[in-house]
Amino acid sequence: MELHSNNPPREFQVGSPPQITIRDCGRVELQPNEQLTFVSENTEYDVARKSWGYYATPSTNGRLRNHNLRTALVANSADKIYVMLVEPDRESEFHEYLRKDNQRVLLWLDSDDAVEQFAARSSAGEKS
Repeated sequence: MELHSNNPPREFQVGSPPQITIRDCGRVELQPNEQLTFVSENTEYDVARKSWGYYATPSTNGRLRNHNLRTALVANSADKIYVMLVEPDRESEFHEYLRKDNQRVLLWLDSDDAVEQFAARSSAGEKS
């Protein structure tokens, strides 16, 4: 693993007005089969590099759920799709953020029932 810090961090604006400022603090280069874990006071989140690409998240209905992160598939007003991880007791803040930024939850990926329903709809669509 190689860490490259941006000192000072690069800052840029994102989102719908009023925009927020993101601070790009650096880059991490992982080799195949290396993992990086991000931690906060209540959660942890892993990214793992493989020879073919990345596991962008641990299992959404296993490890993330066990580490108190809800996984949502979200679309913005430009139909860009994102995977978002929501910390415990922050769902109302998350929904307020989505409302202000004109985004919507397409699917909660941490719910086995929701994923099974989505898979059933997708399979039914493939047969037509």
